[in-house]
Amino acid sequence: MELFGAGALLLLCLLFTLLSSSFKMYKKKSQLPPGPTPWLFLGNLLQKDVLPLYKFYTKLIDKYGPIFTVWIGPKPIVVICGYETMKDAFVNHAEEFGGRPAMPFLERVNKYRGLSTRNEAKWRELRRFTFSTLREFGMGKRTMSERIQEEALCLVEELVATQGQAFDPRRSFACAVSNVISSVVFGNRFDYKDQVLLEMLRILEDFMGYLRTLSMQIYNVLPGIMAYLPGQHRKILADCEKMKAFIRERVESHRRTLDSQNLRDYIDCFLIRSEEKQTNPEDIYSTEELVQCVFGLFIAGTSNSSNALVFSLLMMAKFPHIQAKVQQEIDEVVGANRIPGMDDWVKMPFTNAVIHETQRFEKGTLEGFPRGTTCRTEFRGHIIPQSTAVVPLLTTVHRDPLQWETPEKFNPGHFLDEKGQFRKRCAFMPFSAGKRACPGEALARMELFLFFAVLLQNFTFQLVGDFKGKDLTSFHMQDTMKSACLQMQAIRRSK
Repeated sequence: MELFGAGALLLLCLLFTLLSSSFKMYKKKSQLPPGPTPWLFLGNLLQKDVLPLYKFYTKLIDKYGPIFTVWIGPKPIVVICGYETMKDAFVNHAEEFGGRPAMPFLERVNKYRGLSTRNEAKWRELRRFTFSTLREFGMGKRTMSERIQEEALCLVEELVATQGQAFDPRRSFACAVSNVISSVVFGNRFDYKDQVLLEMLRILEDFMGYLRTLSMQIYNVLPGIMAYLPGQHRKILADCEKMKAFIRERVESHRRTLDSQNLRDYIDCFLIRSEEKQTNPEDIYSTEELVQCVFGLFIAGTSNSSNALVFSLLMMAKFPHIQAKVQQEIDEVVGANRIPGMDDWVKMPFTNAVIHETQRFEKGTLEGFPRGTTCRTEFRGHIIPQSTAVVPLLTTVHRDPLQWETPEKFNPGHFLDEKGQFRKRCAFMPFSAGKRACPGEALARMELFLFFAVLLQNFTFQLVGDFKGKDLTSFHMQDTMKSACLQMQAIRRSK
């Protein structure tokens, strides 16, 4: 009887917890923007036509409007869509939407350190230091453009070696782009066959891919349980620690050879600042903060830029008449006897327009890196509680029919005026907007222009195999595309 009574009590406690959780969940739902009705505990995770957002956002917008709520388990995520709504939220209400929500998986990776910390004071200090250090090492300056030009020539040599045969561009392009950020944070570049670099790029690819999986979403809902279960998350976490161990070794090597009169890179600057701030009670400039900052900079400085570069050349291969027009402009402005430089940027409006259009046309996702409300926020007739996760769906800005003449068509004319000169567009936000906008925007713009111009000066790109007829706008998010061998040819142009 005692055993029966204990079982009944346990069942009552479980039922009470379920009812209490259900009541809290649906009470919160009544205050948030509309959205698909969540299931208890699961939210919208297993429901049809809801997640992932990059696949189903059009249906959700049609039904609920430009602000809607989806549920990852019992946790709500408010999704912001369209240019006007996005601008209102992240520019006009930058402080209210400028926080970071609790993300257990990412917090397990970064251990509340680095540039992704939720500690506002620490984040501001580290971001300020990183900005000034990146500028010191040439971000947005001629010294950085020369560094990118040198790396672009190394990439040209790599493609020449393919001898016009089919190859997968993703790894070599990632090597080239990562070498730019590596030269800033580590003080050196890597050979494209260097096993350390290739291993870091593999870890980066797996990490970014995992952030788009259902498993990661479940981890954020049930971190205490997932920590004890087997699965892909264990391998990803172990790989991240492996990469940080390599960074830690580089930090210690820098510490042994540190010369305050000859600072070589970001690590040196951080170590000097650490010596100056030894009495700081928050220990913002500790070794582990440095490791996490370098880890974040390497990922951010490689993933998005290399994806953008690959996609830009995919579009050139898909639209050979546009590729030929870009090459004609390069030939007229630069010629064949010198390498394109940043001084050529303003003289090449069509090339500039094509690069911007590739960024607009690519379907990207920030679902793995949401913003968070810093306080209880009233926004467009809705009450959004403090610390609610908010996703800015940038694809909806770049496909907004109120902002773009032909939003679903690849059209460089979006960035050209009636005289054929380049024109800026307010609804162009590939680096997000507001308080949490990408700090490496200037470097990324420089990289994309110089790599793109140098490669098209030297090669004509063609798609081969089954990829000729595929929709490539979200190629890097599709599991089938990731596992397949993306085949291109780089045909050397005659000088």
